[in-house]
Amino acid sequence: MSSVASRAIRPQYGFSDHIAQLLDRIDCRPAVSAAEREAIFRLRYRAHFSAGTIKPSFAQSFTDPYDETDNVWLFGLYFDGELASSIRLHIASAEHPEFPTRKIFADVLEPELASGKIIVDPTRFVTDKQHSRANPGLPYATVRLAWLAAEHFGAAHFLAAVRVEHQAFYRRTFNHHLIGQARPDPLLTQPISLMTVNYASVAGRVHRRYPFFRSSFFERRTLFERDAALARVAFPPAAVANGMHHAA
Repeated sequence: MSSVASRAIRPQYGFSDHIAQLLDRIDCRPAVSAAEREAIFRLRYRAHFSAGTIKPSFAQSFTDPYDETDNVWLFGLYFDGELASSIRLHIASAEHPEFPTRKIFADVLEPELASGKIIVDPTRFVTDKQHSRANPGLPYATVRLAWLAAEHFGAAHFLAAVRVEHQAFYRRTFNHHLIGQARPDPLLTQPISLMTVNYASVAGRVHRRYPFFRSSFFERRTLFERDAALARVAFPPAAVANGMHHAA
């Protein structure tokens, strides 16, 4: 291996090792109790208000009806018992079509549901400012849950409904591509664009570049077994379907 190649690879391995060590310190679990859920809703409010994407609220809590659907997984990531980040995942299918991004990009996503494809829709991805400064890899550790869900449920689409300035992160990390230009979000003050990637088509490349995205079946089952009965009925194991039609 040339010295140039060695210099190019070493930083990447160092970064992956850092994230792996970070994952060892994190307690990741679904929010079950009212107190856990409210702590996440308050973290959401602080993060979105700080970013200027929501208006001030006396309650200082940010939730919506999609937090109550039967196909939602709401996760919190904790350092030493303190909530550091959170992400919400909707696993959507023709049988369970409720997910927030569908409402904004119905013309693009409803045909995919009708064709029988499974969609992972990560939303309300937020981090605590103090923990983010101390652990720059926290966003990778958090979005990893969406990646695991895409594998576990055999998703054709791992969506990213994000502001334009966040597109680069998903394009660089997972090879997401744009399928919907920015549109207004009724709950946010800034528009969001729509990106997607097919898990099976990029899994090998992503795992080689970022080994910390690998997972075992046991880990995925532990994370998603809260609604195991729903998962068995609505999302049987299957080969991952083809990605979004280019025409869309």
